[in-house]
Amino acid sequence: MNLQGALSLIRQIPDYPKPGILFQDITPMLANAAAFKTVLNEMAKHGSGAEVIAGIEARGFIFGSALATHTDRSFVPIRKSGKLPFETFSAKYGLEYGDDEIEVHIDAFLPDQKVLIVDDVLATGGTLSAAIELSRKCGAEVTAVLVLIELSFLEGRNLISDKYPDIEIISLVKV
Repeated sequence: MNLQGALSLIRQIPDYPKPGILFQDITPMLANAAAFKTVLNEMAKHGSGAEVIAGIEARGFIFGSALATHTDRSFVPIRKSGKLPFETFSAKYGLEYGDDEIEVHIDAFLPDQKVLIVDDVLATGGTLSAAIELSRKCGAEVTAVLVLIELSFLEGRNLISDKYPDIEIISLVKV
């Protein structure tokens, strides 16, 4: 299966989780082993300078942990508030449909460790900016952000680029 074929399995759900949102449902793509493998192979071409992959809860876990295994790198989960058992750093952020908070263990990264942050969607950039902030609080260096889908009209790329001009932003699909 080629990349376009794999990506064509992503379906759009209007007005989910609330009116005005066009949700990108990746579950049909994940349910197809050939499609998921094709996407992982494409993702593996990016962020080669990173030593560790961090994935953002929840769908970033799917891609991040699979990509870490696929590329023989370790995986760090960045979780929603209250889900990690050890001491954490936390960061609040805004979404296109509300506010939230994420956390990471204070010892999740080694000092100056190079990190690739992976998530499914880049929307407003709030979640990814918070993940970058948390990684830096731990002493790590975020080299790139890799997402499956970028919702260009929400201008999240601009938010991240303005705050962190040294971080590469990679998206496989721009909507």
